[in-house]
Amino acid sequence: MEISELGEFGLIERLAKDIEIKNEGTLQGIGDDCAVLAPTEGMRTVVTTDLLVEGVHFDLTYVPLQHLGYKAVMVNLSDVFAMNAQPRQLTVSLAISSKFCVEDIEALYDGMRKACAKWGVDIVGGDTTASLTGLCISITAIGEARPEDIVLRSGARPNDLICVSGNLGAAYMGLQLLEREKVIYNEQAASLQKQLSEAKAKGDSQRVAVLNSQLSTLSQPDFSGREYLLERQLKPEARGDIIAALRQAGIHPTSMMDISDGLSSELMHICKESRTGCRVYEERLPLDYQTAAMAEELNLNVSTCALNGGEDYELLFTVPLELNDAVQALEDVRVVGYITDADKGCALITRDGGEFALKAQGWNPLKKD
Repeated sequence: MEISELGEFGLIERLAKDIEIKNEGTLQGIGDDCAVLAPTEGMRTVVTTDLLVEGVHFDLTYVPLQHLGYKAVMVNLSDVFAMNAQPRQLTVSLAISSKFCVEDIEALYDGMRKACAKWGVDIVGGDTTASLTGLCISITAIGEARPEDIVLRSGARPNDLICVSGNLGAAYMGLQLLEREKVIYNEQAASLQKQLSEAKAKGDSQRVAVLNSQLSTLSQPDFSGREYLLERQLKPEARGDIIAALRQAGIHPTSMMDISDGLSSELMHICKESRTGCRVYEERLPLDYQTAAMAEELNLNVSTCALNGGEDYELLFTVPLELNDAVQALEDVRVVGYITDADKGCALITRDGGEFALKAQGWNPLKKD
């Protein structure tokens, strides 16, 4: 169904019909000029916004719309968790081009609803409009936390331990794999299209039939054994489980943020805001086997991928040295270094004991290469 058959309000009504309110603080969701929220007594509100643009942040050649919707929500919830807060509501705004049909947007919203359902988040509003160039997604997430629970980037102190959840570099390797296979697929398709044009020009109907058949059955890439890398890129998970584990263990981080642009970049943000330096040990970087194998296949340094890859959406946080035993007991958390005085700078300690200045080489869309 073409979106023009429904119009803006018809589309909104169709997308909103299956949305159920889960939070007591959501008094009024979609349907009025504004959502109505009731702040929980004694709590503070945190708000974050992300904008995703087709051709810049995602490529629909290989990103399913349902996965895109899921990811768009999770990257916002990840920011809320990074403040040691709990997400409660979000708004969704879309700019949609004419190449999309109603079913496409329903698939996108289905992914969003699945992500929201996982963490009990309400979709309470947003906007839809037309786009001349593609799909744009803007999501604003709202969360809450007790004042004493909120964790900023500016609280790290010398001798604090630097901790990372999960593993690093897998999402970047997944992206490299998808981009490589896209190039191969496009080259094969372009070659067949050229041969098809030549066969049509010669009036070779038999050859045309063969080439059309080859085009319709052009082989899809075999990703077996690389499923984890694809999942990390296409369907990331916000680490609310780590926030819950820290709370249960009685561990209050001194600083925290999520890893969206690479460990080096995020750690330097913390050090800048906290006016400190740091030391990170290469041998302690958490890596998955598939990440290491893919890096070797692509002739990339796996440590560089782990430090600068981005889109892992793991949590980076610091804790006082005396909490070392408590942190070591946490599942899926690794200590990768420690905070120093600012005058010592930010450095990576290599496996052979060398020391090199950390550089923020993660993705920066507004910076000239």
